[in-house]
Amino acid sequence: MVVSSLKLQDFIEEIRGAKTQAQEREVIQKESAHIRASFRDGDPVQRHRQLAKLLYVHMLGYPAHFGQMECLKLIASPRFIDKRVGYLGAMLLLDERHDAHLLITNSIKNDLSQGVQPVQGLALCTLSTMGSAEMCRDLATEVEKLLLRPGPYVRKKAILTAVHMIRKVPELSDIFLPPCAKLLHERHHGILLGTITLIMELCQRSPAALRHFRKVVPKLVQILRTLVTTGYSTEHSISGVSDPFLQVQILRVLRILGRNHEESSETMNDLLAQVATNTNTSRNAGSAVLFETVLTIMDIRSAAGLRVLAVNILGHFLLNSDKNIRYVALTSLLRVVQSDHSAVQRHRPTVVECLRETDASLSRRALELSLALVNSSNVQAMTQELQAFLESCPPDLRADCASGILLAAERFAPTKRWHIDTILHVLTTAGAYVRDDAVANLTQLIGGAQELHAYSVHRLYHALAEDISQQPLVQVAAWCIGEYGDFLLENCEETEPLQVEEEEVVALLEKVLQSHMSLPATRGYALTALMKLSTRLQGDTNRIRQVVSIYGSCLDVELQQRAVEYNMLFQKYDHMRAAILEKMPLVDHGSREADEKAKESREAAQLSKAKGPVPTELQTSKLLDLLDLLDDASGDTQQPAPPNPSPEGGLVHLLDLPCAPPPPAPIPNLKVFEREGVRLNLSFARHPGTPALLLITVTTTNSSEDDVTHFICQAAVPKSFQLQLQAPSGNTAPARGGVPITQLFRILNPNKAPLRLKLRLTYNHFGQSVQEIFEVNNLPVETWQ
Repeated sequence: MVVSSLKLQDFIEEIRGAKTQAQEREVIQKESAHIRASFRDGDPVQRHRQLAKLLYVHMLGYPAHFGQMECLKLIASPRFIDKRVGYLGAMLLLDERHDAHLLITNSIKNDLSQGVQPVQGLALCTLSTMGSAEMCRDLATEVEKLLLRPGPYVRKKAILTAVHMIRKVPELSDIFLPPCAKLLHERHHGILLGTITLIMELCQRSPAALRHFRKVVPKLVQILRTLVTTGYSTEHSISGVSDPFLQVQILRVLRILGRNHEESSETMNDLLAQVATNTNTSRNAGSAVLFETVLTIMDIRSAAGLRVLAVNILGHFLLNSDKNIRYVALTSLLRVVQSDHSAVQRHRPTVVECLRETDASLSRRALELSLALVNSSNVQAMTQELQAFLESCPPDLRADCASGILLAAERFAPTKRWHIDTILHVLTTAGAYVRDDAVANLTQLIGGAQELHAYSVHRLYHALAEDISQQPLVQVAAWCIGEYGDFLLENCEETEPLQVEEEEVVALLEKVLQSHMSLPATRGYALTALMKLSTRLQGDTNRIRQVVSIYGSCLDVELQQRAVEYNMLFQKYDHMRAAILEKMPLVDHGSREADEKAKESREAAQLSKAKGPVPTELQTSKLLDLLDLLDDASGDTQQPAPPNPSPEGGLVHLLDLPCAPPPPAPIPNLKVFEREGVRLNLSFARHPGTPALLLITVTTTNSSEDDVTHFICQAAVPKSFQLQLQAPSGNTAPARGGVPITQLFRILNPNKAPLRLKLRLTYNHFGQSVQEIFEVNNLPVETWQ
């Protein structure tokens, strides 16, 4: 007995009635077999019913590919009921990956040419959903004709299909430019909304279209003014706002047309002020319109007073009870803080209040904005607020907060003592979350402030006595006690008077060495500090000698080697111990003054070389550099004989420093990326104190007509290298060669292995999100040899 096929409604009920997944699969497999058999029989009456059931099977995630050709047959049918199911099946079962989608091009073309609006609507919906680039090129003329046909039903769908075509094939822009200007005179809001969306897509993808539509800015301003001044309309008003969807879309296209264009910006200034002051923000619809108005004001070349008004609106958003509106306000203020810093500063108390939000996303945005608001005039007050936030903030925000405070203190510290106190507070509160270079920076700062040596060592000793769990704090304290431990025995007027005995200092360092919380690097700091105290303190050094000898058999190789060397100092070279363990001379790492002096000295050296009559020496040094690059591959290579000095040049050679090596040849710059006006250049420099350390400055420039926003550059190197990425100068590259984005990479290459970089770029450009991942293998040889 042959079981008849189920109707669609019965089929759905039976699937929903299945108690297990196995029962569901059994029902679907049985009905799929009936559907296949019906397709083989070729029954034209039952075809659309069987395909409807198959589409439901597809929606449940089961295979339905065998119905693709049936979709084509139904689309070619003259009956509307067949076309409806056939087009729906094509939208669900076909896409660009299947060649079968090209077979319906002729059917769509024929249906678009008919005068039946429902059929034209089906064809347009299908084309806008799964139309490939080839289909768009073949059918663009038919869609362009429908844009100006009477009747809003087909015209709305034709406009949305044109939007899809522009996204697929941007070179079709010229076809749709003329109809858009005529469509702006329509009174139907649906057609206007679609037309403005089409104009936006054209402007984002074609500079010629952008210049063309700047002529219609007055018309767009007129449409928006009519919407703002029109009273309540039951058809279009939402929460008392007249068609907010159309207003938002007009504001977005005005933002694109007014960007970097003075005349268009001037035309829309008055209207934007009117929208900003008259929009009711008691409901979400009004807030959305007002937010888009603010974004438009900040993106175009608006008047200064209008920009202040926009920032004040965002500040008012911060007081809203809706968390989403507050988040949007914080994100927008973070974008404009660089261009309108003083205007955003007025809302600093409100931003600081947002730090106390329980919502993690809000507090993170408030932290980023608070750090961006820090400057030389408010650094002390803002740092105090950020330190209070650091004590109670969630663990996932502590690293960002601690790093932000340290960077702000480094840039805007009013005094060295305040700078030291700020870093100590951060290390005490969140020492485990600070950056890797915090220890080196603080030791550098303390070493350079000779008048604060006694104060620093007392503060660090007290902090270490209270808590030895914060490893960066312990390392700095151990280093400072080892260098300036003799000041502990004296009273410091700037700290609380406390008598410290030599035995207490040694016992505290022993406690650090024995603690299970101490890292191997921390134990190395403590052991070195004990060794240096043997020359700083006046008492007996036998206790220190015993502790050092114990670690001569430590399992940690680095600590063991250090202890063995220190034991040798006690046993064989005790007469040299005081000289060897003198206070460390500090080298100025990366300070601005040092960089400026180094630059001046390089310029002076280049000037003296240009004036001096030593061209032969320059050629000789270049030849020697070339021979060095060969790594002495040929052992019998003879060095060129030095030129005979002339009598006039003898005095010059006597005044030169013969032991100073010639300055290294500059490493040539390298362009590694260029796309649509966005260019990435790498410049290289060697660290003067560490030859194995390569400094790469990444410079991102933008010569296009649109700003590059949310720019992020990430890098990776092989495991044998050590890479540190410094914070970039910003995340926005203005159009037309504005201020570039710079970022410093610090790469340590102790093995002198060939250098390879893998870069990942993400940014927004021309309204699109761009992500590029590429490898740089053509770095100059000088970067790793």
